[in-house]
Amino acid sequence: MRRGENIYKRKDGRWEGRYKKGYKPNGRIKYGYIYGKTLSDVRSQLYSKKAYYNTRQELYGSVCIPFEEWGHQWLNEIRQGIKPATYTSYYYKLTKYVFPYIGEYDLNELKLENGKYLVNQWIEKGLEVSTMQVILGVAKQCLYEAQKQEYLKENPFRFLKLPKKRKKFIRALTWDEQNDLEKAALSRKNHTGLPTYLALHTGLRIGEIAALEWSDIDFDRNIITVKKTYQRVALEFDGQKTQLNLGTTKTESGTRSVPFGLPLRKQLLSYRRKAKGDQVFSTKGHPVEPRLLTYHFHQLRKQCGLEDIHFHQLRHTFATRCLEEQSDIKSVSDMMGHRSTQLTLDTYADSMMEQRIKVIYQMEDALCARK
Repeated sequence: MRRGENIYKRKDGRWEGRYKKGYKPNGRIKYGYIYGKTLSDVRSQLYSKKAYYNTRQELYGSVCIPFEEWGHQWLNEIRQGIKPATYTSYYYKLTKYVFPYIGEYDLNELKLENGKYLVNQWIEKGLEVSTMQVILGVAKQCLYEAQKQEYLKENPFRFLKLPKKRKKFIRALTWDEQNDLEKAALSRKNHTGLPTYLALHTGLRIGEIAALEWSDIDFDRNIITVKKTYQRVALEFDGQKTQLNLGTTKTESGTRSVPFGLPLRKQLLSYRRKAKGDQVFSTKGHPVEPRLLTYHFHQLRKQCGLEDIHFHQLRHTFATRCLEEQSDIKSVSDMMGHRSTQLTLDTYADSMMEQRIKVIYQMEDALCARK
């Protein structure tokens, strides 16, 4: 039995109210339903639901497509225009950290509270703030494209805030530690320590070292051109969890020229006489697996008694050594492939403790000389 306003008496004795949530992408109306024992109960609930969804449609749009469905559509649309590693990264982040929590919500149902709930789930999982920033950035891109295609009027996560990022101190090796590590690296058989030595003298990332080709090294000018990276990216689909990917550097600033000195030149030329193929470091004709470089590095640092040191600290050490020698910040920033000099200062300046100690000693010597 029908009682107006889309309210019906069901055969089981309950009352059913129907309200319009919005429109599906094909133009059909998407309805929501309310059930109750009495007509008045359903009518009062129906009134509030209609008011709520009328407001949602005014503010955020009338297209009802689940966030997860739209997300996969968006990924398919952008797949041809981005690097494979970027696509797999986006896919992994959305399917691992976003869709399981709020993927069932329609686009025009999403609100700031859903975003706050999402962030709380990330905090419970123990994610770093930097990781949260990347995931949220991908989710926002997805929603902004929905807005661009008029599926949304406003991005509900536009003003979503993350916890404040705690500044993580990354220690550079001391001069003595670096000296010990270099000696150990050069004493290794089959030049397995050379990638570690190269990182200390150029600041290259592990993926950039793995992708390095002999054609990238100009021995006449002593310059390495960095333009590719070889890395293992997360997949967790198509039956694979990870996949090695050789691609260009992530940003324009990442493509750069890095000069090197005579000690490294000597080691590279010595190794070149024994190396095979186009890759500087290779296994069976392919770029060396970054995890193998990490394995050899950890053997070296254990040999030197260095605890809690990771490969990326070699890059950090290179930058710190340059800054300690009063190098101009622009040159260091360019060699590191940073997008700005401020990023270089923010990242590395705090590690220069030995330089600070030297400044204090110089100040005290100057004071003593005046007495």
